[in-house]
Amino acid sequence: MKITDVRCAVIGSNPIVRITTDEGIDGFGQAEQYKPYLQPFVLFLRDQLIGADPTDVERCMLRIRQRGAFKPYGSAVSMIEHALWDLAGKAAGLPVYKLLGGKVRDRVRVYNGAYRSKMGGIRPEDFARSVREMKALPHGFTLVKQGVAFHNPMKREFPGFYFGDPGPQLAHGQLDRGMLTERGLKHVIACVEAMKEELGDEVGLALDCGPGWTLPDVTRFARAIEPLNIAWIEDTLTGDYVPFVNADVYRDLTMSTTVPIHTGEQIYLRQNFKDLIERQAVNIVGPDPCDVGGIAELKWIAEFADLHGILMAPHGTGNGLLGLAALLQVSATLPHNFIAFECPRGDPDWWYEIVDGLPDPLIVDGHIAVWDRPGMGVTLNPEKAARYLKDEDRGFFA
Repeated sequence: MKITDVRCAVIGSNPIVRITTDEGIDGFGQAEQYKPYLQPFVLFLRDQLIGADPTDVERCMLRIRQRGAFKPYGSAVSMIEHALWDLAGKAAGLPVYKLLGGKVRDRVRVYNGAYRSKMGGIRPEDFARSVREMKALPHGFTLVKQGVAFHNPMKREFPGFYFGDPGPQLAHGQLDRGMLTERGLKHVIACVEAMKEELGDEVGLALDCGPGWTLPDVTRFARAIEPLNIAWIEDTLTGDYVPFVNADVYRDLTMSTTVPIHTGEQIYLRQNFKDLIERQAVNIVGPDPCDVGGIAELKWIAEFADLHGILMAPHGTGNGLLGLAALLQVSATLPHNFIAFECPRGDPDWWYEIVDGLPDPLIVDGHIAVWDRPGMGVTLNPEKAARYLKDEDRGFFA
């Protein structure tokens, strides 16, 4: 079998890759909905894959892996990797999890991710209402995550939140950073306390915090919320769209508190997790399979982390329904350091009409049952999806 083409279209705002072969089998991959600009990066890699055997996934990846980089540029490589595994599974007549070594679990725990309730304000009572609504969702999440501080409008809307000038919000992932004022720190703590009072010990609470904190501030914050048994605090020092790791600084934070410290969604490739893991600089790593270099890369990181006593909670909030399938397949195979993955959804809702193979209901008691269909187990319906293609992408399904 040989690859005959690598195509990329933007459907809605999601970049989608399709790999075709001389045997009529194809594979699909999807990246975050926030990255429609990835199309030319995917097509840049096309010529390096034409003629390769797509079922030799690692050999194909060796042709293109060095062309990626930290978020967002690893996404082009990652979505191609997903499509290769989808194609290899279809060719073998097996679900991808079988090709990755087989299942460790029959159902996979997920947390709210793209199912967050709209805040409607930055007061403690607004946060309490938000998690109350998430707790009441029919999906039965046993863990929810909410953005606070630099991962929330409070950084701009709370007067005098920190010593810095946030300036205009020009792009997603823009880094605002600075020392918190005393009032700002007290406000974040009050919001967390309000959420925990609402959730009790029935539903766990994780906090998406930044990046943007200084080390002294996040140390004070973490120590202040230690009695609340927070599941983790995420991306405080580095994180979304930050192109470096700072493992030594994270280690200082992790050694100073009992609150679990989490990071990793922006990191590309296993090599860039090496310091975080070997130095035990964090308690939890959270690579995104649509950014880290793919699902095999994520599995390798999970196993290496497990050897060092570090937990795994993959990122995935904007990865769409094909990205959800990739997360499910790899998470089914991860060792027991796996906690849960951040669950994406179809956005807009018409995505559920153009993707075949999803169970209904999808999430039951905070888990998704692992399906057994070949490849990723879900696929785009060409007839239904074609109506959402742009004019320049009309040949995507041809």
